Amino acid sequence: MSEPGQDLKDAVNRKASLGQTISAVAWSFFGVRRGRDHEKDMARLNPVHVVIAGVLGAALFVLMLVLLVRWVISSGVAGA
Repeated sequence: MSEPGQDLKDAVNRKASLGQTISAVAWSFFGVRRGRDHEKDMARLNPVHVVIAGVLGAALFVLMLVLLVRWVISSGVAGA
């Protein structure tokens, strides 16, 4: 019988590259992922890194939307 919480400890010790983590998070934002690739990601990605990358990706997305809206408003296109 394994120690309680061992699965979580094993998951946190996974070593995937930064690029692999960002790629998986980017595909999840896009909403398209092959089942085989999803299974590989689940086996190698550190869940803590995925959460951090997801929060940073969401913050970057919101920042880009705010900048786009400010640019459209300042250009006068929105008032025409």
